[in-house]
Parts: sequence; C-alpha cells; structure tokens
Amino acid sequence: MANADELKLDYPLGDTLPATGDVIELAPGVRWLRMPLPFALDHINLWLLRDRGEDGRDGWAIVDCGVANDATRAAWEQVFAHHLEGLPVLRVIVTHMHPDHIGNAHWLTERWGCRLWISATDWNAARIASQSTTGFGGDDAAAFFGEHGLVDPDAIAKVRGRSGYYASMVPAVPRQYRRLLDGQTLRIGANDWRCYVGYGHAPEHISLYCAALGMLISGDMVLPRISTNISVVDLEPEADPLPLFLASIARLRELPEGTLVLPSHGKPFRGLHERVRQLQQHHDRHFVEVIAACREAPCSATDLLPVLFRRKLDLHQTTFAMGEAVAHLHALAGAGKLRGHLGADGIRRFSVTEIA
Repeated sequence: MANADELKLDYPLGDTLPATGDVIELAPGVRWLRMPLPFALDHINLWLLRDRGEDGRDGWAIVDCGVANDATRAAWEQVFAHHLEGLPVLRVIVTHMHPDHIGNAHWLTERWGCRLWISATDWNAARIASQSTTGFGGDDAAAFFGEHGLVDPDAIAKVRGRSGYYASMVPAVPRQYRRLLDGQTLRIGANDWRCYVGYGHAPEHISLYCAALGMLISGDMVLPRISTNISVVDLEPEADPLPLFLASIARLRELPEGTLVLPSHGKPFRGLHERVRQLQQHHDRHFVEVIAACREAPCSATDLLPVLFRRKLDLHQTTFAMGEAVAHLHALAGAGKLRGHLGADGIRRFSVTEIA
C-alpha cells in the first residue's frame, strides 16, 4: 500500500514490473531489469544501456550487478539469451560497493571479457571487504555495536559469527577497473551520462544523469519508498555521514523536477525535488525525536532503536538500524546539540547540551 509521501510522486509505469530474467524498455537503448535479493528488501533494479565501444563495436553497458548467487546468475543468463539482440556486454558500471550492486561484477567482467567502471574509493573498499568483512559482521562489528549498547548475547554472537558476510555475496572483485569521478561525462552509445558523486551511503557513490533522455540512474542515493540507509560502521567509528548524505541529495535538486529517476529499489518515478524534500524532512523528524529521547535520559544507539524504528527488526535489519542510529547521534553531536559519554559499563550514551 502506498504511503502519503509516495502519493506525491508520479510513477509513469504504474505497477508494471519486469519479471526476473526479463526487461522493460524505458527509452530506446535503456532497459530495466529486476533481480531477487535474499533480504527483507527483496529486489534490486539493474539497467542495460545500449553502448558502443572505443573500437566501434556495438553492444551493451550493464549498470549494477546483483549479489553473487546462482539465482541471480541464472537470471542474467536469461537476459543474455533473449535481450541483448546478439550483441556483447562491453562494460560493467557499478554505482557503489554494496553487495547487491557489485556482487556479480567479477563474474560479469570475466564472462564478457570487459572492464569494471567504478569510483576508486568504492573499488578499494570492495576489495578490502571481500577479503575481510567490515561493517556488519565479525569481532570488530560486535565490539562496535557493544559500545553502542547492543549487549544481547545472542545478537552479539550472531554479529560476531558473520565474519564472512560480505564475501559470501561478493566472493571476488575485479583486479582492474576504470575510475569514475564526479563531473565526468561518459559517452554510452548515443548519449552522454554525467557522474554525480554522493556521500554518506557508500564511500564514493556514483549516480548517472542523461540530460538528453531526462533520466537519472540514482543508485541508492534517492529511493521512492524507503529512505537510504546512512550508517556509521566499525571501520570508521567516529564518522559523521548524515550531513554528507543530505548535502549530496540537495545537490541533485539542480536537475529538472521532471527527471525520470531510475532507483535501485522501488519503481521508476518523477518528482525528484519532492522526494529530496521528503528525505530531508524524514531526517529532521528523526533529529527531533533523538533530542527528545536524550533529553529524558542519556541514550545509546540501542536505546534509540524503538524511537527511530517502530517495526520489529531481524538481525540483518538491526545492524543497519544500529548504524543509522549512531549516524543521527554523530550528526547532532557534530552540530553541538548532543555530547557523548563512555560509561563505566563500556556503553556510549549521548545527552543534550545547552544549545539543543
């Protein structure tokens, strides 16, 4: 069922979705694919763009890859068999390093003998994480969550046991790549696509905008139904990503309001400016709720989970929720409205300051 915010957006395709292994053409040479994910967030949108190589060959560019599992690879093989018009894949473009986006990049580039295109920061982050999980599993993640109040022994044991979590979905990352940079223009087939960097969700997320087509491949930076996860993780425990994210999406308002947004999750929509405003208001409400809770008593991130997330969370969702709660605390501390204290019990709690 649509929520109030969704009703303010325009979905030009209605409820039409591509079946797994099938495509929907959104414009000449722009095709929408949808692959399954093994999470509560059960799908990812991927994109095929008609391309022409530097050697003049016609073919396709893939944008984002899905996780590395048999079901996704089988779906890709259906696409290759029925929807490439007999042409090869010439390059694989990845918006960022999260498993549902880069998981099959190694397989795809090997399968087609082509190059991965990605930001340098996310390529390096993916290489590191595929060899040693960071952020949501292993001893460091368990210690990080413990400092922020997650002390349930069963939950901590499960977090510690997920030391191979990232690598299970990204078993390898291509050893070579071509670097994407903010402001860079990619000639993909007959169209130019401009790179827009986004921070906060991933180290150096790249969205792609085509003025001629009026389309933005937004990756995870702007989603129509859910808010993008903005987390602090154990690898950078003092990070303050939320102001970076808010500044990044505000910059996207320079694009036309009528832009067709192609998100990684949910349906293509129009209403980019409205959605950016909704996301800004969403976090503003969370800031008010966090300050109110911390005014009643000093709060850890775990204390804030029922304040920020009013639904039941599984372990996968809890790790993301913890990272997001810490992000809100750090943003308010960075603004001078909260102050963190490490207690004798080893838990970090935040209290309001005089300017809150």
